[in-house]
Order: sequence, then C-alpha cells, then structure tokens
Amino acid sequence: MTLSNKPALTYFIADLHLSENRPDISACFFRFLATDAIQAEKLYILGDLFEAWVGDDDDSEFVADIVQALATLSRTGTEIYYIHGNRDFLLGARFAKMSHMVLLPEVTLIDLYGEPTVIMHGDTLCTRDIAYQKFRKKSRTWWWQGIIKSLPLKLRKKIAADYRKKSAAATAMKSQEIMDVTDTEVIHCLQEYKSQLLIHGHTHRPAVHNITVNNNEAKRIVLGDWYEQGAWLKVTPQEMILLNQAFT
Repeated sequence: MTLSNKPALTYFIADLHLSENRPDISACFFRFLATDAIQAEKLYILGDLFEAWVGDDDDSEFVADIVQALATLSRTGTEIYYIHGNRDFLLGARFAKMSHMVLLPEVTLIDLYGEPTVIMHGDTLCTRDIAYQKFRKKSRTWWWQGIIKSLPLKLRKKIAADYRKKSAAATAMKSQEIMDVTDTEVIHCLQEYKSQLLIHGHTHRPAVHNITVNNNEAKRIVLGDWYEQGAWLKVTPQEMILLNQAFT
C-alpha cells in the first residue's frame, strides 16, 4: 500500500450486496470512494461487498469497474482491508491483489486509535440460526470450495442465483430473534480478544449497543446495509458515528 499523510480518519462498511442489477448501489459506492473514503487513511470492508461471489475468474465489466474503483482509491494512499462475508467468502487472493486490498482473518483485532477493537462480518455471532451455521461450516471446507470452483463460471452463477432465492425464502420464515446475534456469543468474543469494542455487519440493523463485559462498559456497533441507502461508520480519535446517504 502507498503511504500517505492522510488525516486520522477510518471508515467501516459492510453489506453493500453489489450486483449488476442494482446500478444505484454501485453508483453510491463509487461516490463514497471518491468523496469520503479518499479522505481516510484506512477503509475496512466487513464482508458482503457483493450480492454473490462465485470466483475470482469473473472478468465481467461489472467486476472490472469495482476493481478499478478500489485500486484507484488505494493509489491515493488509503489502505483497504477486507473480511469475508457470508455472500462473498469465495473472494480470493487474485481479486484482492487486483483491487489492492489486504485480506484479513474472519475475526481480527485492530488498534483503532488506541482502542483494541474486534472487527468481523458478524454471521458467526448468530448461533441460533442453526441451519445457516451448518451450511457455513460445510461451505468453508477445502473440499466443498474445491468442487464449486471446479465448475464452469456460468454454472456457478446459476447455482448462486438459485441459492439466493432459496435463502430469501428460508429467511422469510425465520424469526428476527433467530437471525440476530446471540448476546452470550458477543460477550465471549470480546472476552477472548480482551476488547471492549466490537464492530460488525451482517444483521442489517445499524445501531450502537451498550453492553457490559467483565463488569466494564463495552460497545457493539452494527453497520447498516446498502439496499436503500449508503451506510458507513466514520471513526476519528475523537468520535465514532454511523452515517448514511440517500441514493441520487
């Protein structure tokens, strides 16, 4: 990454679900990169940048535009970090290299202006969604991913589209409680990483939650999705604020 003298400013985004049939989301994303993220020293993308990702060999114009936008941002000196989501866990080193992003482990502890902070996509916190967790465990195995990646790109895209339809139908049948995080899992995560701050996406319920961990005050910040507007967390040494921007 290119070093720069950019101000102490960091952005976090997640759940953009970029796709070819939602050019409004892509336009908002490009605008965010060019006007907001370009001012920051770091940008963290906490998963589900894409509605679906079936392999780094996707050479469509849509993907090329995303690659170019991220690489352009990186060349200005903004460091870009990426954590996989539940929709784009097949995103690999090739895409990351072209986009000038650094891939991070699914749970990562960072120093956020002196505050030890846990960042993640957030799907692993939803332990009550047993069906999803079973699929997640299987889909992260080397053999499952090997089989999927060996299929023709066109077939992989069809499989992904079919799965999204089934997933949407299954989600509609689940209660809000099942799809939200499990409080005990949140506390366990913060205890494990000796942190009082957790930032994640996945649930599409932007909010700042005050919780107690080891008899101390802690916070869980949830990032918003981009289905109806742009959404990000802006962090400086002085403040943390959730922001959104309407599509234009």
